[in-house]
Amino acid sequence: MKVGDIEILPVFDGVGREVAAEVLTRPGVDDPWACHPGCVDDDGVLRLPLGGFLVRTGDRVVLVDAGVGGIDNGKYSGGGFLDSLRGHGVGPEDVTDVVFTHLHFDHVGWSSRKGIVVFPNATYRVHAADWAHFVTDGDGEQPPDPGAVRKLAPLQPQLELFDADGPLAPGLDARHTPGHTPGSTVYVVSDRGERALLLGDVVHSVVELAEPDWQAVFDVDPVAASAARNRLADEVADTPDLVVGAHFPELRFGRVLRAGGERRFRVI
Repeated sequence: MKVGDIEILPVFDGVGREVAAEVLTRPGVDDPWACHPGCVDDDGVLRLPLGGFLVRTGDRVVLVDAGVGGIDNGKYSGGGFLDSLRGHGVGPEDVTDVVFTHLHFDHVGWSSRKGIVVFPNATYRVHAADWAHFVTDGDGEQPPDPGAVRKLAPLQPQLELFDADGPLAPGLDARHTPGHTPGSTVYVVSDRGERALLLGDVVHSVVELAEPDWQAVFDVDPVAASAARNRLADEVADTPDLVVGAHFPELRFGRVLRAGGERRFRVI
């Protein structure tokens, strides 16, 4: 798809599988998914596509997130990212920028492999709060995640941290949305009066755009995460703006609409 002259393409890596009722819940409701049967498998499993997005803007070739990597642990499996990227005519050496929405394992899998940076010519960017949380400082009570340190430490010679909202490439702006993680970031693509928002894990399922009070077990700060999610959903509701979450079905964009006072997501 295009936003003005900027091209955005999905890059598929694999799929994650979680018991929906264990990871996304509505307080005080025993079976909230009963009202959204088409969003989960018949056995109650929520399928989470894994991958990222390729953004071509000017002379920049940008990846937003880098999939889960070669993991296959029964719940999460990847491996298709580089082939999907090549299907768009892009090799690892062509990527100029890799920007992370956050640093959970299923978003950084192809950042490095066995200590070698996968995209050798890219500048890697992430919010400083996430780098501190996952790699250098931890949360003050627990140390950094050893798996994240091993995966991400090789990036340091090519790493640029940011701590303010603003442009990272032509038509690509970072917006800090803490809650899911301390440095969780939404990327806004805009050109010629059009906008699309890459939401990362601010939203895991399209259901969360419709339901204002759902909670995700993955969120570091559930209150802040809920506030960020609802603020963004209200901002784009009934506008031409397109949105996509990092795990939406087929990584497809859609719009948030209001009907009868309630929000809903419609795939374009």
